[in-house]
Amino acid sequence: MTPTWLTAFLDLTPEDHTAAVQHWRGVTGHGLSKPRGDHGEFASYLPPGADVHLKVQRLEAGPSGVHLDLHVPAVAPAVEDAVGLGARLVADHGYAVLSSPGGFGFCFVTERAAVRAAPASWPGGPTGRGHRSSVDQVCLDVPPDLWEAELEFWRRLTGWSARIGGREFVHLLRPPAMAVRILLQRLDDPQPAVTGHVDLACTDRAAETARHVALGAEVLAVHDEWTVLRPPAGPEYCLTDRDPGTRVTG
Repeated sequence: MTPTWLTAFLDLTPEDHTAAVQHWRGVTGHGLSKPRGDHGEFASYLPPGADVHLKVQRLEAGPSGVHLDLHVPAVAPAVEDAVGLGARLVADHGYAVLSSPGGFGFCFVTERAAVRAAPASWPGGPTGRGHRSSVDQVCLDVPPDLWEAELEFWRRLTGWSARIGGREFVHLLRPPAMAVRILLQRLDDPQPAVTGHVDLACTDRAAETARHVALGAEVLAVHDEWTVLRPPAGPEYCLTDRDPGTRVTG
């Protein structure tokens, strides 16, 4: 069952939660909803004039990480399709919690969303003209022994075509109005399961990096087209050279 929307979800330990939530308010420039859930564990970042595409969850225990919500018209048939493709049903709370064949967590939800947020604009930078950025992507970090099965699972689950971006990267071609896309990265080294991280697209990576460092992030690595950051709390993430408006590199 093809998803109608994707939401990136930050899963935060109690120790990471407060600092990470504040960091991502600065990262996105968006307001935060009131807490919800049985224990006030969920909240959403609220882009002006658009639908939510980034949420946070306070976990009972760690580690902190990332999962995806796939929005579908009905949960039960989506679960049936996913399990038939190799997913495992973990829990049913009215929304369904599953794990992919490689162990990456995702949920099926029925919330409706369709309006993509405009990129946030930031002043300053080397040119003085400012720059733009937005949360744009969830990257699945796939160990080599799980690569073929995981790629095939997500391609068939979404119904989206795969586009190869070099030996180690494949992204799935989402509909134009969708805020978040899925990128799969083939790791060189083994690890027990597929993990994930959030990426931001930006028009000036150097200026955006400086902004994040001012918010408390630490630069871990700088590559030709992306920079890896460690926030004050919560999972690592990346800044990419993808334009947040056109959503392509360059």
